[in-house]
Amino acid sequence: MPIPSGHAPRSGRRLAAAGIGLAALAVPLWAIGMTRWQPLTEPVGPWSERLPEASTYWARDLRFLALMAVACGLVLAGAGRRPWLTPAVLLGGGVLAADIAVDRADLTGPGATVSLVAAGWLAVGVTVLLAVRRDGATGVDGPHRRTAGAGAVGAVGPDRTVPWVGPHRTGGRDRAVLAGVAAVAAVLALTAVLTRSPTGREPALDPAALVTALLLLAVTVAGAAAAAPARGRRRLAAAVGLAVTGGIGLPLVRLVGPAGRPVPVALLGAVLLLGVTLLTRPALPANRYAVLVPVVLLAPPALWHVALLVSAVLSPGAPLTVLAGNSPVGGGGPDVLPALAGLVAGLGTALVLARAAGVPGRPGHRPAPSAGGSARPASAERRYP
Repeated sequence: MPIPSGHAPRSGRRLAAAGIGLAALAVPLWAIGMTRWQPLTEPVGPWSERLPEASTYWARDLRFLALMAVACGLVLAGAGRRPWLTPAVLLGGGVLAADIAVDRADLTGPGATVSLVAAGWLAVGVTVLLAVRRDGATGVDGPHRRTAGAGAVGAVGPDRTVPWVGPHRTGGRDRAVLAGVAAVAAVLALTAVLTRSPTGREPALDPAALVTALLLLAVTVAGAAAAAPARGRRRLAAAVGLAVTGGIGLPLVRLVGPAGRPVPVALLGAVLLLGVTLLTRPALPANRYAVLVPVVLLAPPALWHVALLVSAVLSPGAPLTVLAGNSPVGGGGPDVLPALAGLVAGLGTALVLARAAGVPGRPGHRPAPSAGGSARPASAERRYP
């Protein structure tokens, strides 16, 4: 069955628009964190009686999470393809260096916010242009392309090429990467909602943490929906259910006191990751969930606490605090980076989830045959990536 004319390009454009839009939304969040929230966390002068403690610089963690959302959004825009991965990672490293330099400059006020937003959007635009150029040089799905006359499914002519559909790629999308981005963003959203300060009484902390968490939730839903092997009412209902669950659960978790948040966060994380699995791996046998449920319930908090413990030992935030010209954490306490711990835990969770539930797109994780007993044509899977 041939691919309907124009269908795949429209789908790709929608995903690109969603990814770039999410990355663009994260830029003002980062800029506000720099010019509005960061000054609230800094002690006034070297004679201040309030010495910095662990988690004092909570605005820095929320900014880092916003920058991670930028990178994840660009990966989504490129449908997880390799030509987009390298520019997104390079942008992440570049904006981290820029963040430290801007923090040292102590920019404040609406004018500084607008300038940072413009600079951030320019950086995102340049990265998109670079990725598009790399993508065009390697083809829609990288260098692995073959002619339709060589046994390709849904041939469109003897002299034309069609996207290579390998074990992980469908219709130009790398479903494994997209599912991984969804899992990472889900853990980062939980990290954002767990963000705390020594006093917990800063009026800007709760709104800032919640907005950052909701943005990362949007990345989670978009990544999971993009990694789904087919579109339909069930997939749409699962995506909407994932969004509603996170949109209600994150604010409720934030209403709980800091000491009581770990348990509801673990439960919410398990629900979100199960939703990601239902979207990206719909053909799992029922007995697989007996293993998957404990994994999604225990793996993310365990990995997050291990990464946070390592962060407390290594104190990776200390050199960043010095480079930014801020007062170091007093009393010999560690300068932890919960955002970095969340990233490590998210990557680990994505790997564990792939191990427990399988890599999306591999044989054995495709949609089940229809009621009539015939499997869906391969061309249909390419039509509905």
